[in-house]
Amino acid sequence: MINVTKPFLPEFSDYVKYLESIWERGWLTNNGPLVNDLELKLKEFLTLDHLLYLSNGTIALQIAIKALDLKGEIITTPFSYVATTSSIVWEGCKPVFVDIDKSTLNIDPSKIKEKITPQTSAILATHVYGNPCDVEAIDQIAKEHGLKVIYDGAHSFGVKYKGKSIFEFGDISTTSFHATKLFHTIEGGAVATKDPAILKKMASLRNFGHSGPETFDGVGVNGKNSEFHAAMGLVNLQNIGAIMDSRKKQAQVYDNALATLRVQKPQIQRNTDWNYSYYPVIFDTEEQLLKAVEVLNAHWIYPRRYFYPCLGGLPYVDKTELPVTEDICARVLCLPMYYQLKNEDIEYISRLLLRVQNH
Repeated sequence: MINVTKPFLPEFSDYVKYLESIWERGWLTNNGPLVNDLELKLKEFLTLDHLLYLSNGTIALQIAIKALDLKGEIITTPFSYVATTSSIVWEGCKPVFVDIDKSTLNIDPSKIKEKITPQTSAILATHVYGNPCDVEAIDQIAKEHGLKVIYDGAHSFGVKYKGKSIFEFGDISTTSFHATKLFHTIEGGAVATKDPAILKKMASLRNFGHSGPETFDGVGVNGKNSEFHAAMGLVNLQNIGAIMDSRKKQAQVYDNALATLRVQKPQIQRNTDWNYSYYPVIFDTEEQLLKAVEVLNAHWIYPRRYFYPCLGGLPYVDKTELPVTEDICARVLCLPMYYQLKNEDIEYISRLLLRVQNH
């Protein structure tokens, strides 16, 4: 069986060394030494001034919204995982969808201004598949209208735009370290900001609002993560170079094997060092996609319609006309991509897809 992804697991003995240290200390959670070490090493690897390690990428979005004290309407993308939208609703705000750019699959900045109202407080945009949004255009719109900007970088670990970490942009950037991600801590996530005051507020928010052992400076949640998860992150960070190299090489194998397949691929933003976190292809029609999925599934291969369906159709949001997103959702498919995937598996998948096209 070949799934769309498979978590990277390091050498067991390397992980056990960290487990032994946890046993020796008896410190399992609550901002332990491994959590602190992981935060420091992530900031160093990603060249960031401020980063907080959290329990998952969804709580990262919720804390970001809370830290910026957002109210009313938040302009966002309908082409993302459901957590992007549900976090807005969970925090008592209203998602206002803006259609995507058909080339990059990110939110289309040229359509944002028409959706801004007196109730708009922020823009929450996703770097889809790790492909950077048009951050300059979005930030300019935000400045003109006094809006905050949050970037959902769940797919963006290690991505650089114009030589900077993609997490440097916006008021707050969030990411996910879920087991299916390029870099993972089994479950986990993070928030990054350049503003020390926002960092301090988010640190309080992730720890129940504590300002001291017996004092509180506001409402908070439990957004902390454990030493066991941090241990996985520390070991995986030692392997991240090999993981990212393998993704790029696998993408090249796909590119060569699928050179004659009639599909499109997202246009990666210029001046970007991409992480090849996914391998999405866009078929000419949904019928062709469904036939491809049927044939692959018959051979125990399971790609994913990522993202499908359009978030504009969720039962708890206002219905919005989103023709580009709905069209892309119907035709985009992410092919299997993970560290253990062999070149011969990629070539086999590619042959099956070409067979579908030629019949």
